[in-house]
Amino acid sequence: MTIFDLQLKAELENVTNLAPKEDEEEAYTWFIKFQCCGCRETTENFVSVNIKESRAISGSRGDAHLVMTCKFCKRENSASLCGPAAAYATSDQYATIVQIECRGIDPVEFSPRGDWRAASTVSDAKFEFSLDEDEWYDYDDEAGETVSVTKIEARFERGRAKK
Repeated sequence: MTIFDLQLKAELENVTNLAPKEDEEEAYTWFIKFQCCGCRETTENFVSVNIKESRAISGSRGDAHLVMTCKFCKRENSASLCGPAAAYATSDQYATIVQIECRGIDPVEFSPRGDWRAASTVSDAKFEFSLDEDEWYDYDDEAGETVSVTKIEARFERGRAKK
């Protein structure tokens, strides 16, 4: 079992607290490419991982948010999110937004598609938007300023379980 930190870096203009849109009823679906630790093959497409979905791990009493069989070496691998996402607040610096516990696979690429939210730094405005295009631009009517999230980068670093 290895824990990975998904770290995000983005250029934030007049916004802060960038986070996936989640609430008690609906969780954010993370889109990640994984590499099998057995044969080193990487998934062709992004795989979805959702904290509200759970699947049984064969030959085990446990379950995981993602259970998949490598289509090359046929090994069963799993991944689980280690809690809700944290908000990204500091522009142009990497910060951990979620941890993923992986067994038999390593995360290698993240796509920030889906719905996100952020708060204005120049007014009380809150924004909800899609990052399907890997960037977002809008106008804060309360402050009369442009707001944006651009130059999104993501990386995975080996992490430690948070207590």
